[in-house]
Amino acid sequence: MKLMSIVLCNFRQFYGQTPEIKLAWGEQNITVIHGNNGAGKTALMNGFTWVLYEKFSAAFAVGEQLVNKRALAEAKSGKKVDCWVEIIFEHDTSHYKVRRACRVYKGENNVEHGKNELFLQISKDDGRWMPSAQHPDDIIGRILPESLHQYFFFDGERIEQIVRHDKKEEIAEATKELLGVEVLSRSIRHLGEARKSLENDLKSIGDSEIKKLLKEKQKLQEEKDKILQKQVEVEKELTNQGELKKVVNASLLELSGSAELQKLRNELEMQQTLLKQQNATHLDAIKREISVRGYTIFMSDVAAEFETLIADLREKGELLSGIQRPFLEQLLVQQRCICGAQLVEGSEACKNVTGWMNKAGAGDVEETTIRISDRINEIDRQIADFWDEIDRQQSNISRGRSELSRVESQLDDIHTKLKNFPNGDVSRLQKRLDEIEAKIGDLHRETGSNQQQIESLTAQIVAFDKQIDKQQLNEEKQVLAQRRIAASQDAIDRLTEVRSRLEKQFCSHLEKRVQDIFSQISFTPYIPKLSDKYELTLVENTSGQESLVAASTGENQILSLSFIGGIIEGVREWSQKNTLMGPDSSTFPIVMDSPFGSLDEIYRKQIANKLPKLANQLIVLVTKTQWRGEVAQEMENAIGKEYVLEYNSPKADCQEDSIYLGGTRYALVKRSPDEFEYTKIVEVDYGF
Repeated sequence: MKLMSIVLCNFRQFYGQTPEIKLAWGEQNITVIHGNNGAGKTALMNGFTWVLYEKFSAAFAVGEQLVNKRALAEAKSGKKVDCWVEIIFEHDTSHYKVRRACRVYKGENNVEHGKNELFLQISKDDGRWMPSAQHPDDIIGRILPESLHQYFFFDGERIEQIVRHDKKEEIAEATKELLGVEVLSRSIRHLGEARKSLENDLKSIGDSEIKKLLKEKQKLQEEKDKILQKQVEVEKELTNQGELKKVVNASLLELSGSAELQKLRNELEMQQTLLKQQNATHLDAIKREISVRGYTIFMSDVAAEFETLIADLREKGELLSGIQRPFLEQLLVQQRCICGAQLVEGSEACKNVTGWMNKAGAGDVEETTIRISDRINEIDRQIADFWDEIDRQQSNISRGRSELSRVESQLDDIHTKLKNFPNGDVSRLQKRLDEIEAKIGDLHRETGSNQQQIESLTAQIVAFDKQIDKQQLNEEKQVLAQRRIAASQDAIDRLTEVRSRLEKQFCSHLEKRVQDIFSQISFTPYIPKLSDKYELTLVENTSGQESLVAASTGENQILSLSFIGGIIEGVREWSQKNTLMGPDSSTFPIVMDSPFGSLDEIYRKQIANKLPKLANQLIVLVTKTQWRGEVAQEMENAIGKEYVLEYNSPKADCQEDSIYLGGTRYALVKRSPDEFEYTKIVEVDYGF
């Protein structure tokens, strides 16, 4: 998707129809829009998301009050006021014009809101705009799905929310859609439905035994589906309880006296989580080592027996070493020994060499024996390496458990102190926290029970499938139905495996990209880690041990930018290789409001340098203080378009403000000529 332009009409601060904001593309791919707080930067950014998805950012207060106040005030009673945003964009050589409009009708004492309408037109070769036969939402959803818009249109000051733990499911699902994994999931669902339909057909034409087996299998499948649905509800409740826990923890942080204890507890809980993850990693390493080299420890006795056997053969002279039959044959042909003696037929010397010929027949055995001995020695070395690795991982687990025990002991102490805290509010909150923890524990136990039942039912269903396969199907229709069922299940199994591998591979590549981008921006030694559930954390490596870092707001902003950059780079590469797997999204715009937040000078400079490289197109909305020297300097050569939001204030004592761009002064805040506030859009003219 390449954004070409945007026009607004009576949308929030923008009175009437604005001039067309043309957006930069190509080598100079940055469009900078300057404006003071309250001038309409956030409204402009939300103009993009509203017209495309009818969505607003968290910072966009009172999203339903879209119509400009001046336009409403000037409208006569009973008359309508139009409010719309229109975007033109290019995708895959086609041009699209999208407009979302809302109308309000002014009454005597109230304002009546009409229904929002979405229009989409496609440009023909002759330049005419024609309505699309498809629904606009479907077209936009294919080009850049709604679930992904948070990656490309976002508030920079709140960007750190992207990496919050409660967002991991949303991130995972959105990323799967970018990858095209959702296509596989839909295929698996549809194949499952087709298989059920085929099984119903088989029940109607099959013999009594097959009907019985299919009926039993169907019961098991229905029971499994109920448990799966129940587990979905459990997961939702876990998320809700997790949110409640965070609210209570935040309340404890705000109360005088308990804040330090709660802060320490939060840090300890983060350490506890990381230690558990590390122990799980070490256990996986042991399992992997046993799987790869575990067999070697059972070969020690066999290897020793082999060495004893070979030594015995050598001692008896039945296994030569160094003398091969071809060598002896050559001596006899030349009739001369290596000592110089003549090997004349019938001579004693010739008889001795000929006698060695029979013994040299074992030369090939000796050569094979040498190779086997080398392999035996290699196995001995592997056994030693195996135990060294097992000991190392066991030592890591032991240290981890010891450290985990220490952390849990500290958490228990803090729990006791908060529970018995003199302040009644603190003890009451701790009691509430205990109830939440107990509920979460019950839900986790229920999750384990559900998983166990699902695995058991799955095994039983597989067993029934095997029994059905063994039935003698004599009728042609039965054979055909069974083949189709088997083909459907085989396709499901293969697609499930492809999806799993695709997700793991992309997650691994994404983590590496995030680490690379983060290291380019941040001067800290911290390392981003991405779990298979898209949980993003920061760790530091101290003396070979990873420990979780309590990231600051600035670090989380950089981490989020790195994540978005990693997503864009990864999917751009992925979509170019796998265009049939997902949306054709090899080009991406980023529209970013207040991208630099409260970052210091070094980070601002690093991000300003990196941002233009993250996306094919960058639209940045900044205040004058955010557009400081280091930011302007880093982005200067990549700026293609620049605009100023001129805010007109109705206050008589308003403090006017301006900005100098290209040697020209542009007003940021000025006295309104009437009693209304509104914003004008002014293009920066560099005179070339």
